Amino acid sequence: MGGSPEVLVMGRLGVDLYPLQSGVGLEQVDTFGKYLGGTAGNVAVATARYGHDVELVSRVGDDPFGRYLRAELRRLGVGDRLVATDPRLKTPITFCEIYPPDDFPLYFYREPKAPDMNVDSAQIDLAAVRDAQILWVTTTGLSEEPSRSAHHRAIDARDRTRHTILDLDYRPMFWERPADATAQIDRVLGQVTVAVGNQEECRVAVGEHEPVRAADALLERGVELAIVKQGPKGVLARTREETVEVPVCRVDVVNGLGAGDAFGGALCHGLLEGWSLERTVAFANAAGALVASRRECSTAMPDAVEVNALLQGV
Repeated sequence: MGGSPEVLVMGRLGVDLYPLQSGVGLEQVDTFGKYLGGTAGNVAVATARYGHDVELVSRVGDDPFGRYLRAELRRLGVGDRLVATDPRLKTPITFCEIYPPDDFPLYFYREPKAPDMNVDSAQIDLAAVRDAQILWVTTTGLSEEPSRSAHHRAIDARDRTRHTILDLDYRPMFWERPADATAQIDRVLGQVTVAVGNQEECRVAVGEHEPVRAADALLERGVELAIVKQGPKGVLARTREETVEVPVCRVDVVNGLGAGDAFGGALCHGLLEGWSLERTVAFANAAGALVASRRECSTAMPDAVEVNALLQGV
């Protein structure tokens, strides 16, 4: 990949070890599948599936899992030149349990610290940050130093360029208190142009759980597009001029954990294509549904043919 990418994603990257058996606890699982994981890594892969030039800013450990992730990023079409190797910390692993249709407990192994929380300001390619058509960052990246300062450096350099996207991505295990996450989100909401999250993430971000009020609160804090994912009720997207609500796509859920990341990648695709808000959100919603119908996350990300087939009822 030469020059600045179309899409620059910052944040969490690790290995997902997902059980190949559903409906049982980890103590009863015999076999696991190994996949690239982490919110930022999954969004990067999902975006690349639509043919876009994508790079990831993250870190991995100097270990076999770290080497696996670098190779897997490249195999799945994501540039890894801004993925550093941490000499001291181990690549994190995440396990889940699968109880369809709506219970998927996660178990993070990131102690004493995950390498992606050691992304620092020196690792940021400011030219790529400024020139990318989309910068995608997550709330998790604001949870710990030096990642927090690196994210602020990138967001500051971006200077509210169009399609500066904050994935609200609130994970309680990464914060001492919800109020700490709220304070960090509040600091950057006026600097991003798009905010994406589910109802609980919106409650943490702006104190509102009801979708319309949550979207309005995000707009009041400066974003231009607020997207609230409502689970079985679909998705609400709102700007100061337009409101779009898209119903859920009905699928047989296998594992819902990657649906939000698939939504994110498809959202990036729609924004890059210059689609209408309604078309973009419907496409992203369908992409998320497809991944919810599959076991893994990164390697389950659909391409445009698959998403359009679902939208057309094929």
